[in-house]
Amino acid sequence: MLLRRIEKEIDRFFGTEKKKVLLITGARQVGKTYIIRECARKHFESVVEINFLENKNARGLFADFTDSRDILLRLSALTDKPLIKGQTLIFFDEVQECRDLVTAVKFLVEEGSYRYVMSGSLLGVELKDIRSMPVGYMDIMEMFPLNFMEFCMANRVSDGVLGLLKDCFDRVIPVDPLIHEKMMELFRLYLITGGMPDVVNTYLETNNLKEVANVQKNIILLYKKDISKYDPQNKLYLEEIFDLIPGELNSKNKRFILKSLNENFKFSRYEHSFVWLKDAGVAHPVFCAAQPSVPLMLSRSTNLFKLFLSDVGLLAAMYMDGLQIRILSGEKDINFGAVYENAVAQELKAHGFDLYYFNSKKQGELDFLIEYEGDVLPIEVKSGKAYSRHIALDNVINNELYQIPRAFIFSNENVRREGKKIYYPIYMVGFLNRENSLPPQIYKPDFSILTE
Repeated sequence: MLLRRIEKEIDRFFGTEKKKVLLITGARQVGKTYIIRECARKHFESVVEINFLENKNARGLFADFTDSRDILLRLSALTDKPLIKGQTLIFFDEVQECRDLVTAVKFLVEEGSYRYVMSGSLLGVELKDIRSMPVGYMDIMEMFPLNFMEFCMANRVSDGVLGLLKDCFDRVIPVDPLIHEKMMELFRLYLITGGMPDVVNTYLETNNLKEVANVQKNIILLYKKDISKYDPQNKLYLEEIFDLIPGELNSKNKRFILKSLNENFKFSRYEHSFVWLKDAGVAHPVFCAAQPSVPLMLSRSTNLFKLFLSDVGLLAAMYMDGLQIRILSGEKDINFGAVYENAVAQELKAHGFDLYYFNSKKQGELDFLIEYEGDVLPIEVKSGKAYSRHIALDNVINNELYQIPRAFIFSNENVRREGKKIYYPIYMVGFLNRENSLPPQIYKPDFSILTE
């Protein structure tokens, strides 16, 4: 079994949240169903699974129900597994196929005899009805492909080594050269495989990169099939945008040039397609921020963006044959900027960050901006030999108007500090975590004068 960070969050929910339903969302093939089954076995005596995609009869389960008792009677007719009060988990899979569930599950949670978990792929479906459920009845967790640290654990990197790397990150001290080289080798492998569980398992079982590529191509075909199935009206736009992502990322500025789609482009015509890919978990848009200042959202431009795939391995698979070998060999004369940046975007997104980039005619362009520990953190990603050359970054951090306390440069090189600039190996991007970066939210003013 692949170890996933979300497993601890699911375990916590099953152990504490008695009066809520859990919804796990995410793109197709990220491992939602598998991880729910594994966690359920640990916590419940009986698990009842209903898949609305495979079981068409189940789709009418929640239509025209009268009360929770009515629903439970229908549930019992769909399964031969025992429904044990207080010890049964009912797992509704592919819930996007049964929108009536959103109304029904509230009554089931209030009735309280059993526990409930739902899983749904966002691919091609807007789950607005489900997401609009009152917060008091539902927790939502989004699942992503394996991040790099999860990939390390899958490849049996020890906790001791990972702890050593985290210490080097925190203290800004170099990693042992031998460990650094081996971690770079492992990261290059991750660029090829990515984090889709079936792909990672295929590599672990076979070590055959051709087999890995075949699994990745099948996932890409599955995505395209879903595009045709779920959004037939816009499928041509969607397929074209999806196919253009690798080429646009490989361009000089990596921005998605909308005229690549149509010379007479109007953003409003294609906006739905971009939103669809984002909500599906297939792609991550990174919008341009006009000012590197907190909060970044206030200066966001909605029609200037870069578009990254949700999995770097799928991106590598969409490029020409032979790229994988060149990545593994670590050719320093080759610019793998698109692949490196996609890996960073994927990692930061999985760790809870909202992503932006910065572009100014006077200052230049920065690869990423995030809000970290209360400040704006510029991030540059370097895949080649010129890792220490970054004019735009120097301009921004030296501009007193922006008050930037530090900047991170992720590259192939070891850890070192140069003034406000901290150079980290690219594999350390996973140590950035939004949850750990948030300052304490303690607020206790003195209102005693009002009580006297």
